[in-house]
Amino acid sequence: MPSSALTAAHPLKDVAASDSALRRFLHGLPGVDAVGLEGRAASLGTRSIKTTAKAYAIDLAISMVDLTTLEGADTPGKVRALGAKAVKPDPTDRTTPSTAAVCVYPDMVAVAKEAVAGSGVKVASVATAFPAGRAALDVKLADVRDAVAAGADEIDMVIDRGAFLSGRYLKVYDEITAVKEACGTSARLKVIFETGELSTYDNIRRASWLGMLAGADFIKTSTGKVAVNATPANTLLMLEAVRDFRAQTGIQVGVKPAGGIRTSKDAIKFLVLVNETAGEDWLDNHWFRFGASSLLNDLLMQRQKLATGRYSGPDYVTVD
Repeated sequence: MPSSALTAAHPLKDVAASDSALRRFLHGLPGVDAVGLEGRAASLGTRSIKTTAKAYAIDLAISMVDLTTLEGADTPGKVRALGAKAVKPDPTDRTTPSTAAVCVYPDMVAVAKEAVAGSGVKVASVATAFPAGRAALDVKLADVRDAVAAGADEIDMVIDRGAFLSGRYLKVYDEITAVKEACGTSARLKVIFETGELSTYDNIRRASWLGMLAGADFIKTSTGKVAVNATPANTLLMLEAVRDFRAQTGIQVGVKPAGGIRTSKDAIKFLVLVNETAGEDWLDNHWFRFGASSLLNDLLMQRQKLATGRYSGPDYVTVD
């Protein structure tokens, strides 16, 4: 699979040679037509799919879930239960696919790793002073190294939004590259932009390219901790970015919308966006994820309805 590092011969390799060069590149990206973007996202969201395709889409969506708990009240018992659910989302139906990963705080990585051992379910850890990202770089890197040492397969970092919004792009770039190095060869890096705080679609496009240039394996919308999280429009914009980045560099980067995606209907709309924008190569949990906690339960209930013809209701699934 494509590496997330630009080769020395690549024409984009020098865009981060200086703050001015990076600024020139990012501000040279085409401006976003907000009306057109939102219109296309809304139009794709109205697509209907047949029952057989819906069954496939629900299983695909389940396999793409990063089942998440990021609360101050998290306990080892809660994380073990989450891990068990990720491995066997529906214990009454062994044909139900496992989720892609469980996502926890760094101090819960070892517990999660034990809970999913031998299953193929990954353990993702937030890091870099999640969710605000307000800490010194050495503290952020220690956070990452602790999570990787505990067995994290994936690191979900947050960018310094203050630096980004004040135009200090090279600082953000250098921080991402430092975190990427701290991940080593064992952990993939997801870079969270907190799109709800970036104010404009142009900023989301710039952040997407900045993250990819710095070596992100995934670009991610949100922490799920602010008012505006993943939307069809901001996810569509990021899907366009990864598509265009691969066209220019040959490097494929994943996308993870997170926060606010709660129903099967929502998830299927996002899968249509993926298929129609980035293409089939991204319709795989190696390249597309949902950051969610309540989404899985609705997917399981809809799956059971398709299989049996009846809707079981919320008692059919466990409460996370």
